[in-house]
Amino acid sequence: MNAVLSIAGSDSSGGAGIQADIKTIAAHGLFAETAITALTAQNTLGVRSVMEATPRIVADQIDAVFEDIPPAAVKVGIVSSAEIIEVIAERLSAHRARNVVVDPMMVATSGSRLIDGGAVSALADALVPLADIVTPNMPEAEVLAGFPVVDDDSMLRAANAIVERAAAKGGATAVLVKGGHGTASADDVLVLPDGSHRWFRAARIDTANTHGTGCTLSSAIASGLAQGKTLEEAVADAKEYVRGALSTGLDLGRGSGPLDHMWAHR
Repeated sequence: MNAVLSIAGSDSSGGAGIQADIKTIAAHGLFAETAITALTAQNTLGVRSVMEATPRIVADQIDAVFEDIPPAAVKVGIVSSAEIIEVIAERLSAHRARNVVVDPMMVATSGSRLIDGGAVSALADALVPLADIVTPNMPEAEVLAGFPVVDDDSMLRAANAIVERAAAKGGATAVLVKGGHGTASADDVLVLPDGSHRWFRAARIDTANTHGTGCTLSSAIASGLAQGKTLEEAVADAKEYVRGALSTGLDLGRGSGPLDHMWAHR
């Protein structure tokens, strides 16, 4: 059995972050490992408080995993400080991590920034070039590309810009820009390091329960890569997995509830 390492924050409600990743990885028949970057007190109504891990404990967690049960893929989620981003990049490089998926969680649903400018620069220049694929939504693609992302044309231009910035830092990074924000569809565009691209067209699922969708998609992509799928195969299968998880009608909590991660096993 292959393992997948999730480097992300803990969500006490179980819908996003490490908890969503563990469920997603297990649903794909793989062994989940974790390195926790932050503890959060949250539920479907919002986040109450956050306690960030120290760079040292994040590094120790990553080292402990790689030195005993090396993962076949790595997913990196929310990381709020430049110091932690840099230590993650350093340890992943030292262990020659493969099949690295970075979900650059930088902008809240409200539109407010989750990380400061220094952390954005560290993410773009140190972590993104190490990734095999990065999965920004439209607001996050705006931050990474440096211009508004509002439609298909700007999504494609942003993906190319992020690919080119990573290449300038020595990376061979693919970029999946997710188009679910502010549109009537859930169309995503994947740009590969060679500049070729593919659109993944999909209808929007009519549900308010979308908490943890980005975490789930990125960990599903990592799971697919750990299973030996190509990038395009892993993305296509991950989108289908998320579609199923959104479609079952699971309705928990009084706010934006979680996905049904185990839908395929019922």
